[in-house]
Amino acid sequence: MNILIINGHPREDSFSSDLTKAYSSGAEQSGAKVTHLALRNLKFDFNLKDAYGKSLCLEPDLLDAQAKLEWADHLVWVFPILSGAYPVLLKVFLDRVLSANFDLNFIKDSKKWQQYFKDKSVLFLSTFGQASSNDHLIYKSPRYGALSTFTRKFIGNKKVRSISFGNIRFSTGEKRKKWILKVNKLGINLK
Repeated sequence: MNILIINGHPREDSFSSDLTKAYSSGAEQSGAKVTHLALRNLKFDFNLKDAYGKSLCLEPDLLDAQAKLEWADHLVWVFPILSGAYPVLLKVFLDRVLSANFDLNFIKDSKKWQQYFKDKSVLFLSTFGQASSNDHLIYKSPRYGALSTFTRKFIGNKKVRSISFGNIRFSTGEKRKKWILKVNKLGINLK
């Protein structure tokens, strides 16, 4: 199995990086081929002024990201919930990499679009600064909201799983070790 792990955290020294390493280690133990994208290291323009209605040229890092997305059988998205949503870095990445001659191409004479990722499975691993219950009660589960809807309806992923790790700011080292072990086991079991 080919696995792409996309880390959408803007900082390298984050728990998202720890989760990325844990999943990667487990998946490699299972014999999977694993590659990574740390969005914070990609060089691309955040300005979308020409993103719609024109053919948009992609920077080399985004062309590489497209190739990795096509290569993967399983996509693991790791990101924090910031201000009730996923980071702008992740949003702009998706807007850029999926809109230019890729996934958001409409089928000729149809209101439907190509769903190139329909055979790929997805795992969202999100961290949340507040209690996990706030994620649902206050923010209406953003990890299930826009991003999940986008992956299912627009790019075609049908097998989507999401796990959130809440109260990160107040979590103990022991709690984080349990979470790391859980994510490592997800990698081992290729879930």
